[in-house]
Amino acid sequence: MFGKLLKEARLKAEMTQELLAVKAELTREYVSLLERDQRTPTIEVFIRLVRAVGLSPAEVILEVEKSLRAAEPGD
Repeated sequence: MFGKLLKEARLKAEMTQELLAVKAELTREYVSLLERDQRTPTIEVFIRLVRAVGLSPAEVILEVEKSLRAAEPGD
């Protein structure tokens, strides 16, 4: 879920995975794993990533929460 949001934000910011990795002080390979939801970032890495693509951590958390609620089965 976070991976999809991260990739969308990165593309909107017209950034490559390599550039995002440099800005967030990560490897391109790790960014790729995150975008495919194959890894979960620490809170520190999460903050560095979202700031690097020009978003606030709060914005992203709200988007993820919205997606989770939409995916919940009806009560």
